[in-house]
Amino acid sequence: KKKKKKPSSNRTRHPRHHTPMAEQESKRKAWHVPVSVVAARTVNPIRAIVDNIKESNPEKPVIPLSIGDPTVFGNMPLPQLVQDAVAESLHSGRFNGYPPSTGYMSAREAVAKYHYEPTAPLTADDVVITSGCSGALDLAISVLANEGQNVLVPRPGFSLYATLCGSKGIRVKNYDLLPEKSWQVDLEHLESLIDDKTAAIMVTNPSNPCGSVFSRTHIQDIIRVAQKHRIPIIADEVYANMTFSTAAFHSFASLSTDVPILACSGLAKRFVAPGWRVGWVLIHDRNNAFKAVRTGLVSLSQLILGANSLVQGALPRILADTPRDFFRSVMTQIEDTVKMSMTELEKIPGLKPIQPQGAMYLMVGIDPSAFTDLGDDRTFCQKLMKEQSVFCLPAAIFNMPQYFRIVTTVPKDKMESAISRIADFCRQHQKKNVLAEGVE
Repeated sequence: KKKKKKPSSNRTRHPRHHTPMAEQESKRKAWHVPVSVVAARTVNPIRAIVDNIKESNPEKPVIPLSIGDPTVFGNMPLPQLVQDAVAESLHSGRFNGYPPSTGYMSAREAVAKYHYEPTAPLTADDVVITSGCSGALDLAISVLANEGQNVLVPRPGFSLYATLCGSKGIRVKNYDLLPEKSWQVDLEHLESLIDDKTAAIMVTNPSNPCGSVFSRTHIQDIIRVAQKHRIPIIADEVYANMTFSTAAFHSFASLSTDVPILACSGLAKRFVAPGWRVGWVLIHDRNNAFKAVRTGLVSLSQLILGANSLVQGALPRILADTPRDFFRSVMTQIEDTVKMSMTELEKIPGLKPIQPQGAMYLMVGIDPSAFTDLGDDRTFCQKLMKEQSVFCLPAAIFNMPQYFRIVTTVPKDKMESAISRIADFCRQHQKKNVLAEGVE
């Protein structure tokens, strides 16, 4: 008799009947939609502090010395030519569609020509147009650093750096700027922070919040540190050429023969048009180190389908034809206001202003021992607003406690009124011995 074959263990099995999802009882008993990790770790330090500086003196109009927006007071109007360029772009009908993600060729060519230097040549292929300089910084950080790596950032420094890095799980390591040396970088401290997870060094020149401008020699010193450790540089140069008569601007790329640099800039500050939201990343490659980075920037630019198309259409005229007199007028206003501010602030016992060389900011040190009840910069600014309606930013926002920042694009007469109120405020809170003897 033939033996019966045992059923094969490999025989086809019929799948079990599954109850459709719609008929199953959900394990979720109540609505709970969690926020994403990226959103949860995105924190703007300005909000946590500024939201507590709201109450003002109803008997005095508020003088805002806090906002880094040069359009606030209307004292730096755009040249008619610039306005006409945007109007022409609109009425041409040629810039209503989606631009290329990296920007129109005409816009990129104009930026390359505007920033061209013999020691740092550029072509349109080296330019990525972005949504403002903040968009450029976002791209630069995103393309160079991974979650778990770190970026070296100045202290004091623009708070957005920490916000952008934190949202991506990138650690910020702060290197010190030295107020006694006009906010130069503490090179020894900078180098001590570099490790095998350091992805980039962020530099700001001219500086927000300090108003400092690095010399050629100092930039070369910073570049040498980057070159020694093979670390690329992200150069935030949105205040490029916004210097006083005593200083000169030098781009990092113009002084680098070996270190690759991503330079970030835009229309916001020098062209007094922050709301137009057009910036750019300049790819200054060295030794073909940025081959993959160049491709990565193109990929990242595709996340938002391009920056403001109408302003891009006007960019060639704006960059080429804006009268030089406009730039001179803006910087003359700022420098005159700073000179007056330094003279008057230096007379106030307990305060120590640090002389800026450019940009649109002035940092003022606070000696808490000179006052009865102003223990830190946050308290100082909060009470100043409440009592005198003068709104300054506590420099804790920039990781520099016991200082506050003043914006210097304010009309001179308003700045005079603001400093007069600051002087009154300090007198009301000063210790008796300070009033009698002054503070060294």
